[in-house]
Amino acid sequence: MRFNTGGGSAKSPELRSSEFAPVEAGERVITTRVVAQQAKRASKEHWDEILDGLYDRTIDGLDSEIANYVEEGLALGMEPKDILFDSLIPALTEVGHLFEEGSYFVPEMLLSARAMNAGMEVLRPLIAGSGGLDLGRIVIGTVRGDVHNIGKNLCCTMLEGAGFDVIDLGVNTEPEAFVAAVEEHAPQIVGISALLTTAAPMIGTTIEAVQVAGLRDKVQILVGGAAVSSATCAYYGADAYAGDAVTAVTKTKEMLGINS
Repeated sequence: MRFNTGGGSAKSPELRSSEFAPVEAGERVITTRVVAQQAKRASKEHWDEILDGLYDRTIDGLDSEIANYVEEGLALGMEPKDILFDSLIPALTEVGHLFEEGSYFVPEMLLSARAMNAGMEVLRPLIAGSGGLDLGRIVIGTVRGDVHNIGKNLCCTMLEGAGFDVIDLGVNTEPEAFVAAVEEHAPQIVGISALLTTAAPMIGTTIEAVQVAGLRDKVQILVGGAAVSSATCAYYGADAYAGDAVTAVTKTKEMLGINS
């Protein structure tokens, strides 16, 4: 407010009553509520932008951008499980649908899986022990004599993305390592992979080792890989066969009686 500094006697400035009128308590409450609502809307919009960004980039396989989105969401107070179940899992589910309809092929699935893994690298330590991956537990590995891991890794990512706790034993896995993992982790399912036809008999050896250890009735066994078929599954006494990562998720849910 400016004062009259011209000649003549000084005059008191005219004050408009509205300038200095006290704010009523009710008006303060309304103003505070409006500000809070606006902030909440802005925060929700920002959260949605992050979830949408993660969803799109996972489907597109842009793994270099995923971690930054996840960390930004966490910095805003988003729960790790919300990021996983509201964005990453739906994205990988959509990738599975695209694969089933023939729009996506294995290379695209691998890129999306890599993007998913980039997000899980940040989220996994935060979710561990919180019940975030609680659909069931799976021990999975490639049999002894086979060092191929692309298909097995893709299965691990798809299963984890679907909400399963996955224990990955890696490649060239001894039958005894499968047994030890069942004893330690108490999974509902054991996944056995073989790509080489020369390594396929190790599926039977592994299942036999589980049987001898007295654990066969405690787990179901899912087999897969290029060297495996439904006939192989029946021959070695496995419970189910999956020809690809998407089917592995479907079969696993069926084996555990999960409807989704």
